[in-house]
Amino acid sequence: MEKYRPKTVDDVASQEEVVSVLKKCLQSGDLPHLLFFGPPGTGKTSTILALARDLYAHEFRQKVLELNASDERGIAVIREKVKNFSQMTANQGKIRYRIVILDEADSMTRDAQTALRRIMEKYTKTTRFCLICNYVTKIIPPLNSRCSKFRFKPLPLDILVNKLDTICDQEGVNFRGKDDLAFLINIAEGDMRRAVTLLQSVHRISSEQITRDDIRNIAGVIPDTIVEQIYAEPILDRLTKRIRDFVREGYSGDQLLTQLLQVIIADDRIEDIKKALLLEKLAVVEHRMKDGASELISLQDLAATIVSSH
Repeated sequence: MEKYRPKTVDDVASQEEVVSVLKKCLQSGDLPHLLFFGPPGTGKTSTILALARDLYAHEFRQKVLELNASDERGIAVIREKVKNFSQMTANQGKIRYRIVILDEADSMTRDAQTALRRIMEKYTKTTRFCLICNYVTKIIPPLNSRCSKFRFKPLPLDILVNKLDTICDQEGVNFRGKDDLAFLINIAEGDMRRAVTLLQSVHRISSEQITRDDIRNIAGVIPDTIVEQIYAEPILDRLTKRIRDFVREGYSGDQLLTQLLQVIIADDRIEDIKKALLLEKLAVVEHRMKDGASELISLQDLAATIVSSH
């Protein structure tokens, strides 16, 4: 994955508006505080790292602090690591400020975000901050207002396919064609990082030409026939047995919910009110499973709602 990460701002794919503004910042040497937001795998972290390399060249390691806020998101980290780094003056070279990159900033506690706001105010002459998140609504308004916001759009399918096709050529990956690459990207849900990682994993286990079955197996995708059988089963006892067999086979309950969601939305045979009840039940079951409830019991509870919808 790191091998194909953009090295300069010019290498960033598709995000034309963001790239054009950042190029002007590079020319002037003046950089505001930044807030990058958008879906995962669209190039947010890669873009700020490429910008920092363009700014600092060989001094990149000394002048950039990168923190993953999902791991280090407490107020102590903000007060110690970030504050200590921000206090240092970048008195060498053309650029007189350092950059602090806070990845997954929407995972930071509210207290940590409040402490960060004060640090941004105090050390704005020596430090620029780049906050990266998926959900901009989880960033407190005082931080929001201090940053220039850039939305990263999902990458178009043709750009993703061409990029993966280039990687396949350079790495000698034996793929059948661009349709199968599009299938891989669809499974990765448009996430470029996940798509490249999935491609790498499939290539390692497949000695010959890569097939869609190889992709499904590595990605943990449940065969469509199994999902259809679970959704179409009209008798509760038989559906409960199918669910037990499904769990014994080692399939992921989360993945089943994801694929069932697509099947339910596409089904025009059931009434809207029943469809709404099914989707609500999916949400409740997913919430319970993420809170640590038994996967088997949660899915069997869902089975009763599926049967009643027929």
